Amino acid sequence: MYKIFFRLVFQHMDPEEAHHLAFRWIRLAARVPVLRTFLAAALAPRYKELRTEAFGLRMHGPFGLAAGFDKNAVAIDGMSMLGFDHVEIGTVTGEAQPGNPKRRLFRLVKDRALINRMGFNNDGSLAVAARLASREPVFRTVVGVNIGKTKAVPEAEAVDDYVKSAERLAPYADYLVVNVSSPNTPGLRNLQATEALRPLLSAVREAADRRVASRHVPLLVKIAPDLADEDVDAVADLAVELGLDGIIATNTTIAREGLGLTSATSLVKETGGLSGAPLKARSLEVLRRLYARVGDRITLVGVGGVENAEDAWQRILAGATLVQGYSAFVYEGPFWGRAIHKGLLARLRTSPYATLADAVGADVRKPV
Repeated sequence: MYKIFFRLVFQHMDPEEAHHLAFRWIRLAARVPVLRTFLAAALAPRYKELRTEAFGLRMHGPFGLAAGFDKNAVAIDGMSMLGFDHVEIGTVTGEAQPGNPKRRLFRLVKDRALINRMGFNNDGSLAVAARLASREPVFRTVVGVNIGKTKAVPEAEAVDDYVKSAERLAPYADYLVVNVSSPNTPGLRNLQATEALRPLLSAVREAADRRVASRHVPLLVKIAPDLADEDVDAVADLAVELGLDGIIATNTTIAREGLGLTSATSLVKETGGLSGAPLKARSLEVLRRLYARVGDRITLVGVGGVENAEDAWQRILAGATLVQGYSAFVYEGPFWGRAIHKGLLARLRTSPYATLADAVGADVRKPV
């Protein structure tokens, strides 16, 4: 039914307007006690076999919402109601900013992909921290907070900008993510170089520890699929050296060639980050490489091109403890989370693994 609705309604709307409309419906539904209980029962099945623990956090399952959908932490319960086991909000920047000029979001329907050049449009870390502080959770949901650089802040002052966000948001984050991999903020990806990344991650770690002395706030870094293999290895080694809790692989890509895109040339040529199905192979390749490098020393989160339960299962076998999605939600609709959970459960039950944890990295550990 959703796919018919998408074809008849959403496909003919501006993608950003359609997003805001759907977002309002989700938020409204989550505010109605009887309705949200009914929807959660239908759309967010809980299976004990899928229970997952990552960086000391217990979750109903491994499947979460990637950053970018709920930038301002306004629909955490709504997304949990739809079956996401964790919700990563953001990207949040030190200061509020409107993002890039519209039009900045494009659907490549034939390729089941999106191109976005949103530019970290968000309310800023002070407002988002206040919203999280006043939140009264309806559902038990792990909330990750993804932080990035304010566009107006020079690259030389990036560390201070990230630290400001970390200090404001760490008390309300179940885990923090340093985003240095969006292609839509000038100079941001330069921070992935280890000589820039080391002081940045160290400063954010110190800020989180200073601000939240009562517990350890897990710290992750999110990397781009466009990194050369040797740079992926370098980030992996740095993460181990610094004692990071996790790596998220991967963000969107600036690549267009070699992805088999069939959408109109005018769409493919739009600047910005490409997400969705065409990213599947490279994202999985980066994940496998990371797991081969770090093993079980660091928790890996697989994201990029995850469309169905088989994709999620392949990410787990490649080394991901957690799996995230976003773009396919646009095309699959509200039953997507339910389908992922049911499909993962079926695959686990027919696999040789007793638990999901046993399956993590199993394909990479196989003898050649």
